[in-house]
Amino acid sequence: MGILDGRAVVITGAGRGLGRAYAMHAAESGAAVVVNDVAGDLAEQVVETIRASGGRAVAGVGSVADPGQAAALVESCVAHFGAIDGLVNNARVRHDAVSWEDDPDRIRQLFDVNVLGTMYCGHAAARAMRGRGGVIVNVASGSMLGQPRAVAYSASKAAVASLTSAWAVEFAEHGIRVNAVCPLAWTPMAAADPRARTTPQDSPERIAPLVTYLLSDLASGVTGQIVRFVGDKLCVVRQPAIKEPVLVRDSWDVEQIAKAFDGDLAGAFEPPPTDRWTVTAGGDSAWPG
Repeated sequence: MGILDGRAVVITGAGRGLGRAYAMHAAESGAAVVVNDVAGDLAEQVVETIRASGGRAVAGVGSVADPGQAAALVESCVAHFGAIDGLVNNARVRHDAVSWEDDPDRIRQLFDVNVLGTMYCGHAAARAMRGRGGVIVNVASGSMLGQPRAVAYSASKAAVASLTSAWAVEFAEHGIRVNAVCPLAWTPMAAADPRARTTPQDSPERIAPLVTYLLSDLASGVTGQIVRFVGDKLCVVRQPAIKEPVLVRDSWDVEQIAKAFDGDLAGAFEPPPTDRWTVTAGGDSAWPG
């Protein structure tokens, strides 16, 4: 008996890399899987592999940046397997560029997939999950801390993290849990980046059990969390919050604000972004992924 027996899940961007590993592990754990990818041949190969091992899977070819195609993935899951119990928003694109040289069309395309695609799939899944519950797992990134020469990607992943928190609150009354993972593994995306601090030994298959766990009832009390998983390191990522001290005055002029920043607030400053790149959570140094 697998921990996902009887469940049906949609996994986007699952033709290769991390998405493929998530789909394979979910199927091995008993789930029926809709394998999405823009590359139909890759999606079909994953489906064939799952079926050859006795699992259940169908391909869902198309771009999550199209709201109609995103909705069709959920509809396909319900049509083939009777329901949708889980969604893994893994589909994403990335490019590197110096900010002032970045191409507006490429930025727009990145946000269409990484942010709007996540939203389109999540909204479609939530509509189908209302009244019966379900799980959404978003894929964020350590890059949300701010990665030089990948500002568009960093901003998109910060948006996914914020979206995770907002959905967790909004969907709670409907029995829908929402979490995010920040994985780093040896994928085509990582292999193409000379700054990536990962090796072929850091396989996507090492990350997949975390996603399966979050999809399962073992994580029934876990929602609104952002989880970092890098190699042998697993941790929860601190989310934005008000820091003490909170200073109160009837009114503030420029000099009083300057005095506050030079005095009481100085001890609350976050470390400069360069320091965040030296050591990240768990001690791994630092391309965030």
